[in-house]
Amino acid sequence: MRALALIGVFALAACGSTPQAAVTPPAISHAPTMPLPPPPPPDSCGANRLQGLVGKPKTEIPVPVDPSRRRVACTTCPVTLDYRPERLNIFFDAETGIVKEVKCG
Repeated sequence: MRALALIGVFALAACGSTPQAAVTPPAISHAPTMPLPPPPPPDSCGANRLQGLVGKPKTEIPVPVDPSRRRVACTTCPVTLDYRPERLNIFFDAETGIVKEVKCG
């Protein structure tokens, strides 16, 4: 019986709180990276002047003077992911034909 009592005392002592060693976070390696290009100038493609198209039918999109600097696509259509700050993007809803967004890129 005494042996059981001693086992119980040791078991309770093992459950007590003991101070933990301080954990230091691992060192973060800061590998050299390429500098980011400067941000494009605001409204580098002329999107501000065409914001009035948002909410209107895509048939109201004016014919561009330079088509190589404009992309018109539906919001669910696949497009390239290259970013060109001088390109004007006009996105419309494929079902309704309503312009949803006009932005540079």
